[in-house]
Amino acid sequence: MPARYHLRFQIPPGPDAGQRALELAEFCHETGVDEVVLLLAAEEFHDGHPAGADEDRLYDTAAVTTGALRAAGLDVSLNPWVTTGHADRGRRDRHGFAPMVGPDGTVATGQASFACPLWRSWITAHYARFADLGCRVLWLEDDFRYHNHAPLTWGGGFEPAMLERLARLVGAPVGRAQVVAAVTAPGPPHPWRALLQQVWRTAQLETATLVAEAVDKHSGGRARLGLMTSVPGAHGVEGRDWTALFDALSVAGESVQRPHFAGYEDAPGRELSRSVWLLEQQRALRPSHVRCEPEIENWPHTAWSKSDTQTWSELVAAQLGGADALLLNLHPTYSGRAGRHPRVAELLRRARPAVDLVADRAADLGTAGVSLAVHPQAAGHVRTRRPGHLADLMVDPGPGADFLLRYGVPVTAGDAPVRALFGETARAFDDAETRRMLAGGLLLDGTAAHILAERGFAGLLGVTVSGIVDREEPCEPGPYAYESAGDVVLSVNVQPALARLLPGDDTEVWSTVRTPGGQDWGVGRCVHTNSLGGRVGVLAATAPHLLPYDDEGQRLLHAMVRYLEGAEPRLPLIGGGPHLIPRLGRTATGLSLAIANGSADPARPRIALPGGAADARGTLLAPLRAPVDVPVEAVGRILAVDAEVPYRGWLLVEWTDRRGSHTEWRVPLTDAR
Repeated sequence: MPARYHLRFQIPPGPDAGQRALELAEFCHETGVDEVVLLLAAEEFHDGHPAGADEDRLYDTAAVTTGALRAAGLDVSLNPWVTTGHADRGRRDRHGFAPMVGPDGTVATGQASFACPLWRSWITAHYARFADLGCRVLWLEDDFRYHNHAPLTWGGGFEPAMLERLARLVGAPVGRAQVVAAVTAPGPPHPWRALLQQVWRTAQLETATLVAEAVDKHSGGRARLGLMTSVPGAHGVEGRDWTALFDALSVAGESVQRPHFAGYEDAPGRELSRSVWLLEQQRALRPSHVRCEPEIENWPHTAWSKSDTQTWSELVAAQLGGADALLLNLHPTYSGRAGRHPRVAELLRRARPAVDLVADRAADLGTAGVSLAVHPQAAGHVRTRRPGHLADLMVDPGPGADFLLRYGVPVTAGDAPVRALFGETARAFDDAETRRMLAGGLLLDGTAAHILAERGFAGLLGVTVSGIVDREEPCEPGPYAYESAGDVVLSVNVQPALARLLPGDDTEVWSTVRTPGGQDWGVGRCVHTNSLGGRVGVLAATAPHLLPYDDEGQRLLHAMVRYLEGAEPRLPLIGGGPHLIPRLGRTATGLSLAIANGSADPARPRIALPGGAADARGTLLAPLRAPVDVPVEAVGRILAVDAEVPYRGWLLVEWTDRRGSHTEWRVPLTDAR
């Protein structure tokens, strides 16, 4: 099936709204847009939570434009601009809502508390009113969250009504400063952290349930609710239960997600690793009854903010990531005239062949690769190093994904025979889950190794971890500077901290950390086969993504992945240039590998595939050009492509996997949701 274009667009109230809708419909027909997502009182036209005459004008405009667009054969959804409110930006509350309060006591002027009964009544009535237009989806904006509510530090959730809810659970009065100090206190998590997350989660679920019931009733069951989400790690600080929230939002057992996966402005091509991972991570968190409609957003909009080449590459990434539709936010929100932006029309027309091809092939059965464990409640287990900073509770597997993907190692958020466990996530899994990881292939950074050693698993790691040494911390025999692996030298000079590793008798040391004077400082990288039969690789680096990327680092990482795979290696590992970023999909008959070139230099990818693939087929997707079949030559265990992949281009390679069922790529560990 072809890809679906859903265009996010704003037509402000005015006497010419109907004419503008007709112009928009013409634009959609010319560019293959299937649905318009109408923004209501967004950005420059936002003057606070609408009600009264302001809401009447919005409703009348939505009714006129929706009717015109439907008459032109287009589907329509609605996107009210605010729930709690994105940011103050000089706006003032006019309804008497209880305002959001930040952890430092800052009070918002135009953003409401989830615990405010008056605001709950407003949002329920607001969505109920617009639901009777019978649009496909009514979207809840990504301000339906606690974090990121400027000018509040971190966000809100510390309002008096919210603290009263917490006090009832605690059994005693609590103050804002007291709560912040408790939930961010260094050391083992204070019990109040979990209770505060419970309070936040419950307040959000109550609101979601009210809005869903209203939309169901007033649309006659025709409309669905969609949720725009932010980075999962930030939602983790809030204690979000993804399954419970989408269940609460469901109408007739269905709901929709707009996953955040890319920035708003131009970025280096290597940042595609972040996009590939965010799409994959949220795929694992999203219940099966929820549609996926990622947003491709340029802000403040058009190619002046983000190049057409980058926008195209993100369209392809989103489609590869399992998009049911592509939510296009490409026009200025303040324009109101779609036809004034012919370059956007040209972009959409030229992108069609590639995204349609990917959509036609993208019915995979999930992904394969090194598993980066997703644990939504990881923030509840974090041990902070300084009080007062809620952002320090965030656990983000993204940097670990960057480290692997940019070196050409595919990753998955599902479980797999080889796993990577980095940072504070190592505290989130219980002992049984951790032992299962240690019985397979497991890659650890220095922080995770230190945590597992503290938890009593040192005997299965093959190393003793004496501690974490910060970059500026004085130590003997001197400051750490570089790794030595035979005649190979790699830098650790800018690592924020290193784990001090001492190898066991049966541990194979691959590199040694040295001081500027060449003295041994500790182990840099090592591998070990433990008593469970598991194969463990340990890096001293606590921030592997900040290690300098180079050819030697790639060879060492690929060799470690092969060690962790054991006697039957299967993963395709990508070489042939810097920042060749893979996504490996499992199909009914084999595997589908997509490789993005994140370097400005063209590259000829080389795929190291232990089992070989005589029937491999290749397709080159160059930015804004039609797909081209390219030959793939199997030379022993290497697949070589006789074509250059340009900057932000994608190469698709498919082959039959004769080494076993696709289900063997996944080894269940725990429910990711």
